[in-house]
Amino acid sequence: MKAAFIFPGQGAQVVGMGQDIYDNFPEAASVFLKANDRLGFDLQSIIFSGPQESLTLTYHAQPALVTTSVAILETFKNIGITPSYTAGHSLGEYSALVAAGALSFEDAVYAVHKRGQFMEQAVPAGLGTMAAVLGLDIDTLQQVTNEASQKGEVVQPANINCPGQIVISGNREAVTLAGNLAKEKGAKRVIPLDVSGPFHSSLMQPAAEMLSRVLSEDIQIRDASIPVIANATAKPIQKAEDIHTNLVNQLSSPVLWEDSVYTMLEDGVDTFIEIGPGKVLSGLVKKINRRVTTYAVYDIQSLQEVTAKLKEAL
Repeated sequence: MKAAFIFPGQGAQVVGMGQDIYDNFPEAASVFLKANDRLGFDLQSIIFSGPQESLTLTYHAQPALVTTSVAILETFKNIGITPSYTAGHSLGEYSALVAAGALSFEDAVYAVHKRGQFMEQAVPAGLGTMAAVLGLDIDTLQQVTNEASQKGEVVQPANINCPGQIVISGNREAVTLAGNLAKEKGAKRVIPLDVSGPFHSSLMQPAAEMLSRVLSEDIQIRDASIPVIANATAKPIQKAEDIHTNLVNQLSSPVLWEDSVYTMLEDGVDTFIEIGPGKVLSGLVKKINRRVTTYAVYDIQSLQEVTAKLKEAL
């Protein structure tokens, strides 16, 4: 078995996530307490009690997801599997860097809280959005977004998730136009996403510049002990300076998730273990290659089930 640990991004958050892990594992509980201490507010209560509207705010959702993912990771470590790679979808890349030893948890949760604030500030609310386009290839969609980007309006591919599922991002009017053009080109569906901004587009460049300063001045980035697949390039990175560059570029670059999975598959990874709320990434991996084995660890029941299956496989 050659395994990769993969970590979910924004959108996976749900009130109550991780509470059963918190209640039953001291090593997980300590992660939530460390988050409160580093951030200076009670993130734990927002995660466990909500309301959902507060948890979904970008600057709450991002540290909440990293906290829950790392808490689950701490309970899962006992099984003794060392992954050949780690990777995360967008925000999830910070959890992947913690798993690879490149970031301390405390620095990661602080960085993504600031990242969420900067992303909210970069584009005034209501001016930017994102939409999922189903059933269209990337080359055709690139032509569509190029055509729709006119008169100062921007729209770009933002998340290239799996065959037939690509998210576009940009100014609201341009995203709407691109969605209509995509349908004319044969897209099966265009689904507007409930997000607060045009993430992973060039409109996030102001946020990227502010994030770069935080990563340089307030965060210690170390060389990773395990290769981490970078969102922006779909290539493995380990050097601290490369990690810094990638985290800055990632904010305004598309998430190359499909290519990232192919990078790991080409090096012989046959088992993908999703750690954190939900099962979205496991589903995407299966759409990319149905022959691989996928697991999702998101609560006590799934932790016990996956641990039992992996012990049989070892």
